[in-house]
Amino acid sequence: MTIRLLATSGRGPAECRIALAKVLETMTNEAASCGLDLDIVTSPGGDVHGPASAIAIVRGDAARTFARRWLGSILWVAPSPVRPHHKRKNWFVGVLELPPLKARATTIQPTDIRYETFRAGGPGGQHQNKTESAVRAIHVPTGLAVVSRDARSQHRNKSVALERLTALLASAADLTQKGDRHETHATHDSLERGNPTRRFTSPSFIEG
Repeated sequence: MTIRLLATSGRGPAECRIALAKVLETMTNEAASCGLDLDIVTSPGGDVHGPASAIAIVRGDAARTFARRWLGSILWVAPSPVRPHHKRKNWFVGVLELPPLKARATTIQPTDIRYETFRAGGPGGQHQNKTESAVRAIHVPTGLAVVSRDARSQHRNKSVALERLTALLASAADLTQKGDRHETHATHDSLERGNPTRRFTSPSFIEG
């Protein structure tokens, strides 16, 4: 199963972009602990504090369960790391599910992809650990990269990596098209008034 999640700081200040960066880091760690594949592409509208929005593509049998834990509004309660005397301590990130990618003619030039192979642990057992079957595909013009390691065959992992890279590039195009469209802001505004799905506290982003 493959699910696409849009995470947005909406019209929030820099603190919300910091919160979004922390959300993406936590998503990455949780997906790894659940044995899920997660690819993330961020919008071009970010700054040193973090991205304004991002699309996370999660794949695996438990993708739906993973997504349910994140959908809604995410609250980070912490003093502002950029405005020490600011009274506000509640910062919100909105997460919603995007529809599946529509079939489109996305062509990647073979010369734009660099493949790297390495030994993979995890599923696959000893065979994977002894051979460089895992593949990392890097789209050189954008720097976007994905990893495929589940198949025993390097050839199969290369094929899967190309499919995932194509989907990631298509999602990057979606983010560029969305830009600052009103529905992203409206999502943020409506979620901020609701009950948070998950709540994190302190600069360390601890759930609780």
